[in-house]
Order: sequence, then C-alpha cells, then structure tokens
Amino acid sequence: MRTGRMEAFSDGVLAIIITIMVLELKVPHGDTLDALRPVLPVFLSYILSFVYVGIYWNNHHHMLQATQQVSGPVLWANLHLLFWLSLFPFATAWMGENHFAAAPTALYGVPLLMAAVAYWILQRTIVRLQGNQSVLARALGRDLKGMISPLCYLVAIPCAFVNPWIAGTLYVGVALMWLVPDRRIERVLRRDAAP
Repeated sequence: MRTGRMEAFSDGVLAIIITIMVLELKVPHGDTLDALRPVLPVFLSYILSFVYVGIYWNNHHHMLQATQQVSGPVLWANLHLLFWLSLFPFATAWMGENHFAAAPTALYGVPLLMAAVAYWILQRTIVRLQGNQSVLARALGRDLKGMISPLCYLVAIPCAFVNPWIAGTLYVGVALMWLVPDRRIERVLRRDAAP
C-alpha cells in the first residue's frame, strides 16, 4: 500500500486537533490590555501545544517522504500516534485554564510522553517493513533527540508536583530542541538522489 491515504488522514486529524485547541481560546470581556491577563495562561499553553503539533506534523511528513509503502501494522501504529496527539487539546485546555497548576501540568506531560513513544513505535514499524538499509533506517541512526525527549517528559511529570515551572521549562526545552528542523531524512534522500 502507498502512503498517500495515511498521510492525508494524518494531516486532517492534525488540522482538527489545532482547530479544537484554538476554539478553546475565549475572547476576553473588556477592551483594555488588562482584560487579556486572565486568558494569558490559556494562550501560552495553546502556543506550546501548537508548536508540538507542528513539530509532529513536520517530522511525520519527512518520515513519510522516506517511506515507500505502508502495511496494516504501520497503519495501526500511525493511529496509535494520532490517538495520543488527539489528547493534546484536553491536556492543553486543562493546564491553561488552571494556570499551570501541578496536576494539570503533570497530566500535560502524559500525552507528550505517550506521543513520543508512539512516534518511536511508528518509526520502528516502518523500518521493520522496509528493512535496516532503508532510507528511514539510515536517516534515523542513533536518534539522540528521540531518546532524550521521553526522558525529559518522564522527569517533568513528577517534577510538576514539586514545581510546575520546572515541568513547563522541560516541556518548552524539548519543543525548542525539536523546533530546529531535523534534517537527517532530507540529507539521506538528497544523497540517494545524487548521481
């Protein structure tokens, strides 16, 4: 099976996730800048989650550029990833509405952690289908960022109960680490295309 339908479906789900998150932003009552203060935590949590969804969309796109075919297990692994990403709007809203309180901030890390695990499973499922010499397998290499991210989430979740700002800093740090586009797949594709 080709990747087109899986990519289109995933793009649609990610667009809906962003739409749901933005609908959580309520217009403040009042016409002064002070009226924005109560919605600032909701807006900040939206920005962070938007960046995360954008990172997943970008990396998912690149991964599928290096994927020639999909199988039933790949489709299920992709749905597993989309399930965890679909929980971002809930976790985002709860954290923002409660001004980064301990429990909501800790819970925010759970879909981040599980999405990272699900993405790793999806990558491994594709590599298993295509082989260890495939473009994706060669591009992934040791995947240091892919190993650091879940560890940061595992640290951040309990840290939220000590100080939510520690957890928030770790969440932002991981996002910043991935904000720099991962060029590994592009490099391997360019190398393979060169005469």
